[in-house]
Amino acid sequence: MNFLDSAPRFMFFTGKGGVGKTSIACAAAVRLARAGRKVLLVSTDPASNVGQVFGVSIGNTVTGIDGVPGLWALEIDPDQAVQAYRERVIAPMRGVLPQDDIASMTEQLSGSCTTEIASFNEFTALLTDETSGYDHVLFDTAPTGHTIRLLQLPGNWSEFLTGGGDASCLGPLSGLDKQKAVYAAAVAALADPHRTRLVLVARPSRSALAEIARTRTELGNVGLSNQYVVINGVLPDATDTTDPLAAAIHRRELTAIDTMPAGVRDLPRDLVELKATNIVGTDTLTTLFDRTPPEPTPAVAPTIVPALADAPLARLVDDIERDGPCLIMSMGKGGVGKTTVAAAVAVALAERGHDVHLSTTDPATDLAETVGGSLEHLTVSRIDPAEAVADYRARVMAGKGAALDAEGRAALAEDLRSPCTDEVAVFQAFSHIIAESRRRFVVIDTAPTGHTVLLLDATGSYHRDIVRQMAPGTRFVTPLMRLQDPTATKVLLVTLPETTPVLEATDLQADLERAGIHPWAWIIDNSLAAAAPVDPLLRRRAAAELEQIRRVTTHTHRYAVIPTLADEPVGIPALTALTHPPRPATTIRRASSANQTIT
Repeated sequence: MNFLDSAPRFMFFTGKGGVGKTSIACAAAVRLARAGRKVLLVSTDPASNVGQVFGVSIGNTVTGIDGVPGLWALEIDPDQAVQAYRERVIAPMRGVLPQDDIASMTEQLSGSCTTEIASFNEFTALLTDETSGYDHVLFDTAPTGHTIRLLQLPGNWSEFLTGGGDASCLGPLSGLDKQKAVYAAAVAALADPHRTRLVLVARPSRSALAEIARTRTELGNVGLSNQYVVINGVLPDATDTTDPLAAAIHRRELTAIDTMPAGVRDLPRDLVELKATNIVGTDTLTTLFDRTPPEPTPAVAPTIVPALADAPLARLVDDIERDGPCLIMSMGKGGVGKTTVAAAVAVALAERGHDVHLSTTDPATDLAETVGGSLEHLTVSRIDPAEAVADYRARVMAGKGAALDAEGRAALAEDLRSPCTDEVAVFQAFSHIIAESRRRFVVIDTAPTGHTVLLLDATGSYHRDIVRQMAPGTRFVTPLMRLQDPTATKVLLVTLPETTPVLEATDLQADLERAGIHPWAWIIDNSLAAAAPVDPLLRRRAAAELEQIRRVTTHTHRYAVIPTLADEPVGIPALTALTHPPRPATTIRRASSANQTIT
């Protein structure tokens, strides 16, 4: 692997959700440790699955990995980070301030902004002396948009504090002023090519490669110039070209690689071949970078579970349409197909004559590119953080700032330069879109799991503020109340038929239900078992999916299965086909029991 040659001390693995960043980062950590190096693997993803890959519980403490001497792992847990950060800020005030003031400070330090700062503080500490005992520190990051935000923050906070920003203007900022030197050191480490390398991970698809091209530019602008490319999950050259599906996928991948954007084409590059099994455990991680051996042709095709027989996406669209205008949220881990599902549902409803607004809270998603054209009754937008922040600042200056003198307006403008303002602005934009769902269908493609949960935390904090302020008996409806109302909101949990994505979707369902939000349906995307491939490698992967599909049916009675497609579902005709699939050439006999197979 080129990206491991002369590996520097810090390595960041980033890319579009679902491209295999965690697998690549874990396999790299194992290889470096087995070469005799002391390695710390850190996940900055709020929905981290590093522990699942190694089969151990990690969490917010440095944990040794069994069977791999010299390798330790750490998952920056937002909840634990917030608790520790909040205690550091509040502890000196106990016994000094009245209890009411302590309670007020605690509430101030309970929002999503605090979560970001607390996690960020832990991240910057890892770039300084705290990790001096390790030869290498590898960061498995959140999906692209949020990684860009994380890696821009050291510079943003340094500029804010150095420029005279009031570090006490908001509760979460009260402990930041003393961090100036730490943030400056973090900026220097990120910009030093001898200490830091950025590994851009992609699948061999047009959209994933376009994503890393954008990331290369944005992170290059903040100083990360030492960049490498890893293209993961490439179908081997030994693919059975007599299988139309395998041949089409292989051809599509080669075209995507040959025509990848110029910005990344000239970077050092590695290809990692698709494997027949899920990458879980140190044995599979050890061989991930090896060439995939040819698969023997199985004597018998894998059986098909009943869940595959009659679970079209169109049926779910029928049910959504029947219930009338509502909010539809497509949720899940990065890379599971949330954007495709959201766009397909929106296009289907618009084609049936309904007014539909399709939007996204994911800063790394281009919905216009996915839809690929215009359609009557369909409006496409995105919550752009930069636009949301600009609009929010303008509204605050026009409102609160109108009554201030010149000095007061200058102070208010300085406060609004805080990176915390971004969180407030995005939440407000999200709330405005939710409100539209009273009169038309609103379909939201959410950011990957961890950051969507943080956005919902902000929604909960706002709800609690409103409840405290309202007089008893006053009628009101907050965004959280609409999300909790099953007649107003339908949450679609999107997953892949693989072990880790199903576990992550199960965890997300539990998180949502604790907040009083009950998922309406599950979508199993990109199922090889539903596509019935002939190629031996793809058939083996298809067979491995069946247990996961059965597992999904134990969590919900309402679901859909989308087969793996020969072409990427981009553009209105392709999205329409997802809800109007052609009949399969073979006859499928329904089973009478969920435990029986069908032929």
